[in-house]
Amino acid sequence: MLSELLQGTDSGGLLVIQDTCRYSGRDLLRSFISAALSRGDVVHVLGFDVDEEELKDGLKTPDSQALHIHSAYADPLGWNDHSAFTVNNFNLEELTNLVKQTSDLKPATLVIDSLSWVLRHVAPPAVCRILHQLRKGGAVRTVIALLHADLHQRGTVGSLSHLASSLITVAPGVRANEAVAKITKHLKSGKVIQDEEIFSVNEDLTVIVHSKHPEHKQNDAEEEQMDPTANLTFNLRLSDSEAEAKNKLTLPFVFSKEKSETFSRCFFFKHCKTFQFYLKCIKCKNNCFVLQENRSTSSRYGFWADSL
Repeated sequence: MLSELLQGTDSGGLLVIQDTCRYSGRDLLRSFISAALSRGDVVHVLGFDVDEEELKDGLKTPDSQALHIHSAYADPLGWNDHSAFTVNNFNLEELTNLVKQTSDLKPATLVIDSLSWVLRHVAPPAVCRILHQLRKGGAVRTVIALLHADLHQRGTVGSLSHLASSLITVAPGVRANEAVAKITKHLKSGKVIQDEEIFSVNEDLTVIVHSKHPEHKQNDAEEEQMDPTANLTFNLRLSDSEAEAKNKLTLPFVFSKEKSETFSRCFFFKHCKTFQFYLKCIKCKNNCFVLQENRSTSSRYGFWADSL
């Protein structure tokens, strides 16, 4: 699934890369920038965490006009008037104008490095609203953002994770040059797809997906082989002797086949002109009852039974 996300098939979405101090997701973020440039997309990068030279390191730009870095690293708050872009410009109008001034007619890819710096100076609800409006505005094709999850409260991280159409959580792998990516993708149909893969980033920023996480594979195999009926303290099926005893058992208040046939031959109904119904036994005289109903056009008196 990581390879599909790198191909940029998710148009109009928000992709969030979550990392922690244990493993940095910036190399993976730069891999997404390199993949977008290779496709011929126009990429705008809002840089807050690192300077422009470090961000460009290893990036191959076939078209020099396709990559636009708006660095706010030196003066992020605009105190010295040295930055063309500051955190105060992080709003829908400013971002839309910034993209449209330097982009072609086709929508561009917006990369934010990182959202954690923006969240320190802009309220989380405002950030979520701006990201949602950028997705629906049409000026931006895709928004890719890096988020340092261990710097924020769970509610903030959860809100951005819920807003993202694709979420990649990176963690260190077993080997030094490998990492684990836990991917959650929300489809337009409402279906959620989750996957876990081991990957590595080369010096040329190409991503190699090795395989699924071995623990993930082992858990799947255990779930497939698990028998829910194993180690039960009772039997789910009857033995032959128990089934035979069950069939011989006579339930209370249930007539046998012979009794039902006898009753059906004994009784008959007779309808009189006075709206009276009689239930009489014409064969046996003992233990039988007469069921009679008196009715008229205006009232009904009910039922009673008299012994023969």
